Amino acid sequence: MNRAALLAEIAEEITTRGARRIGVDGMDGVGKTWFAITLAHALARQGRRTLLFDGDLGLANVDVQLGITPRRDLGAVIAGQLTLPEAASRFADGGFDVLAGRSGSGSLGTLPLARLAGLRNELHAMAQDYDWAVLDLGAGLERSVRVLALEARACLVVTTDEPTALTDAYAFIKVTRRDTLTDDIRVVVNMAASRSEGEKTYATVRRACREFLKFEPPLAGIIRRDDRVRDSIRRQTALLTRHPNADAAGDVEAIARALAAAD
Repeated sequence: MNRAALLAEIAEEITTRGARRIGVDGMDGVGKTWFAITLAHALARQGRRTLLFDGDLGLANVDVQLGITPRRDLGAVIAGQLTLPEAASRFADGGFDVLAGRSGSGSLGTLPLARLAGLRNELHAMAQDYDWAVLDLGAGLERSVRVLALEARACLVVTTDEPTALTDAYAFIKVTRRDTLTDDIRVVVNMAASRSEGEKTYATVRRACREFLKFEPPLAGIIRRDDRVRDSIRRQTALLTRHPNADAAGDVEAIARALAAAD
């Protein structure tokens, strides 16, 4: 079996059973990791068994934002020291599990074929224990990693009104559609000055996709700019723990409810 066939088989096996997988992507600076953490927390608060997978091996920082120091991480899995389930840690304050990355620990895309096959089996088995798996994807990941992550129920592309963020969101949607990694791509507008301003930002992305890709990604939600987000990150505490009534917290919870309702 060649690498492409194996990756296709991995994607098919992972997504036919077990957790509904939500890929979260976006350029650095748009709040991608913060959103992935808060979404996982919101799903867990609904009573859903949730796994947060830090797939950004180059700049892994889920653990930093949560203020935890995991003894086990994805780097140990890649090194063959642990299985995926053994590497997962419980984030008790949020009620969900975290599979932490490790900055500079390498790439799934460079694994030998036999190791990928083993990882396929581990992912397949691990998914049975969760209702949702939220994957924080690193910008610029190899196509093989995106195939593993984005052959999923939905991919949420996080953007802001910054021109570079909009350009990056469009480029990611274009590549994902071209490679048919998932048919369900949705846009999340983060740090919007207001709901109406967020709608304008989304309209910009939708217009570009409609004109050049003949495709209009739906809006998953708008998250309003909220100084309490900055405070929670600085305090290394989840927003839904430190400021559960914040506007941004309510906005993410609305996205989580919509995902669960559509399930």
